[in-house]
Amino acid sequence: MIRKATAADFPAIQSIIARFPDTLIQVHLPEPEEFFVAEEEGTVIACCALEVYSKRLAEVRSLAVLPEHQGKGIATALVARCLEEAKALNVYEVLTITGATSLFEKQGFGAFNKEKFALIQILG
Repeated sequence: MIRKATAADFPAIQSIIARFPDTLIQVHLPEPEEFFVAEEEGTVIACCALEVYSKRLAEVRSLAVLPEHQGKGIATALVARCLEEAKALNVYEVLTITGATSLFEKQGFGAFNKEKFALIQILG
């Protein structure tokens, strides 16, 4: 189940992100209400945030899925939920900075100015 995160989910979100120190370099985390979480049997198993900067630009970030739940389409579902939220908010462009380019390319993101890791999707 994918749902909006609450403040009560934030410790679980922090714990999940902390499990990936080499790939998720987080100086600051988005606010709890900017996250979506995947839940299984009442336990948060994955997270992803949509940080909206303006009507023009938002970022999909802080995507993490616990290792034992990877490969089940959870990351794809979380990114899709973030894109749905961006569309509902009439955001024009959504970007991500990632090493998992194929995951985001499958969701319609593409390289911007031949940048290797910065991907962008224009929603409008």
